[in-house]
Amino acid sequence: MSGSLGRAAAVLLRWGRGTGGGGLWGPGVRAAGSGAGGGGSAEQLDALVKKDKVVVFLKGTPEQPQCGFSNAVVQILRLHGVSDYAAYNVLDDPELRQGIKDYSNWPTIPQVYLNGEFVGGCDILLQMHQNGDLVEELKKLGIHSALLDEKKDQDSK
Repeated sequence: MSGSLGRAAAVLLRWGRGTGGGGLWGPGVRAAGSGAGGGGSAEQLDALVKKDKVVVFLKGTPEQPQCGFSNAVVQILRLHGVSDYAAYNVLDDPELRQGIKDYSNWPTIPQVYLNGEFVGGCDILLQMHQNGDLVEELKKLGIHSALLDEKKDQDSK
């Protein structure tokens, strides 16, 4: 990870610790377990990534990520106010874990999909967050980023 990218990830990870309870995530986040019916076939995975506007394959759940990179992805989505997304815990299903890597041709977890299209992992999502591309991509999905509201509030002061 590059210097600034690594520092930003570290800040997000520190910020994400201790945020606590399930109420934080809101009603829209669906920690869906493996949900793939015991497999990672291309057809099943294709259906999963296209089922919701935002889909994340991570280690753990949004409420309890099991690795720092998964936590960072969850925190980035939270910062943008994205509360309606499907999250699949790859630790629950080894076939899903390997299957999603094969499906995307991407070797690591977490993996983020927007509108059925693979975006990337933690590093890509963090970069998109930092350069403003994530706000634009969310807008294309009809999702209003909470960061726009924060910026508007700051501009009016």
